[in-house]
Amino acid sequence: MTGDGRNCAFLTSVLPETMDSSSPFRRLIPLLLLLGASGGCDNIRRAAEGLLDHRPARQRYVDALSNAGLGTTALAVDWVAAGDRALREAPLVTSPHEEQGYLTPGEPVAIALRIRVRRGQEITLEMDLPGDSTTTLFLDAWASEGDSARAFNHLFSADSGERLIRVTPRHDGEVIVRAQPELLRGGRFRVSLRLAPTLAFPVRQGTERDIGSGFGAPRDAGARSHHGIDIFAKRGTPVIAAAAGVVNRVNETNIGGKVVWLRDVFGNSLYYAHLDSQAVSSGMQVNVGDTLGFVGNTGNARTTPPHLHFGVYRRGEGPVDPYWYVYRPRGSLPRLVADTSLLGRWIRPAGVRATLLAAPSARSDTVGLLGRHSPMRVVSAAGEYYRVRMPDGVTAYVSARSTESADRAIATIPGGETILARPTVTHSPSDVVAIVEEGESVGVLGRFGEFALVRSSRGLSGWIIQQ
Repeated sequence: MTGDGRNCAFLTSVLPETMDSSSPFRRLIPLLLLLGASGGCDNIRRAAEGLLDHRPARQRYVDALSNAGLGTTALAVDWVAAGDRALREAPLVTSPHEEQGYLTPGEPVAIALRIRVRRGQEITLEMDLPGDSTTTLFLDAWASEGDSARAFNHLFSADSGERLIRVTPRHDGEVIVRAQPELLRGGRFRVSLRLAPTLAFPVRQGTERDIGSGFGAPRDAGARSHHGIDIFAKRGTPVIAAAAGVVNRVNETNIGGKVVWLRDVFGNSLYYAHLDSQAVSSGMQVNVGDTLGFVGNTGNARTTPPHLHFGVYRRGEGPVDPYWYVYRPRGSLPRLVADTSLLGRWIRPAGVRATLLAAPSARSDTVGLLGRHSPMRVVSAAGEYYRVRMPDGVTAYVSARSTESADRAIATIPGGETILARPTVTHSPSDVVAIVEEGESVGVLGRFGEFALVRSSRGLSGWIIQQ
């Protein structure tokens, strides 16, 4: 083997070790890049460049389309626009939330959800394509900035190919999570969104109902404020590590009594005070659930019932409210009663009208009213609601009980018409689905403005301009 061949073989053997962000071999990436280029190892050079590329996976995909000369095609432009529109129109939901749906291949679409988050909570979005392990999904999270519907701050993107994203925002606010499959891919999907605390509850078998005093409550006649939460429990109840980390202080003070400080893996300093006794020593590494001490009322809590004072401190910020770090959101998924056999198909109001909603809830804001025979395509189902996409691209929710399948024709139109793929007056030859011959009639399934949704006797569906 030549010297260059040996170099390439060595670099190939080292490359897998650089994939782990915590690996010390990751420092070798610049060297791999240099040696790969000088030694003729093009595959190594390309891999190293990829590891140094910090662009979100979706942006790399868009750039790759542009580099291939496909970025300005109608399909690519529509795909990017679908992702942007999903951000702007993301419905506000609560945890837990789940939708089952169908993405029509060839119709660019993205699924986005908006949720209110408190600092200390973690958002998990998971999207599954049953039976499909090859489609690339792009998962991103954004913070909604202010009242503007267009101001978004990118928080995090999952690696290409991942189907789950976890985000822990640094501030209270609204977060939008978006999932979008690559071009020309689709099919059945399930998307779920959940909130969870980032820390375990620090008192064994305790709950937030045991919290008797919150963050910021006045102390010493208003001279100071409470820098944590008080969790009441029987004396001797185990106090546990709320996260993995290192115990960096075990001592006794006049105010806190017997205390333990834990530096966790998230960069928080966790403060446990008024302990009856301590069960760890400084420098010990602990895992979630390990016992640090036992509930008591030492220090300035001698006149109060036994409880744990629990605090969370951030470097450079000081104390922050621990409540949301340990609060377990309540709620359960509503039973799915909407007919999932209609996923991906056209529906219309079953009565005179149907109400479009901003979210799958009767308490949601009203987006608009649909007249009889207005067609909607079902994107997904959540509880008793459908997420639908209107012919003009607007996405909203509608009660499944107020709709019916649009398979049955409501009228017929004689032949001689052009069936289009989209309801548009200006169209190109590629928009033409079929030409209806003279003597052939088409069934009208719904009406949208000056257009009718039709199906020919040959089973071809699309739009015609009504005369």
